[in-house]
Amino acid sequence: MTARTYTLLGPDRQPYQSTTPGALGGYRPARIYGRLDCPSALRAIARGQYVRNRVFFADEQTAVAAGYRPCAVCLPDAYAQWKAAGLSEVGAAGDFTQELPRKLLPTRPKEAQRR
Repeated sequence: MTARTYTLLGPDRQPYQSTTPGALGGYRPARIYGRLDCPSALRAIARGQYVRNRVFFADEQTAVAAGYRPCAVCLPDAYAQWKAAGLSEVGAAGDFTQELPRKLLPTRPKEAQRR
């Protein structure tokens, strides 16, 4: 009988196989990580969203090293620290917004776009 393996994301954002399941889950397009029982993630999964872009991490250090930020819903203290740091290192605006779907990016009013 072979041991079950799990696909986790490493600090270099590359998947690898592990015999230990991930301790944290993440959402690849927004680069957010959180607890596996996060109410926000579970609601998205129940609606049939999120699953295709779900990733897993062995620990918080790996998630941060991979460029993911803490979830504001299930990790409010870590999120507050991340936000207070000015979005430095993890999810800096230049890196973070490039992964977001276009419909999630902020838009300018049409008048401002014509100038």
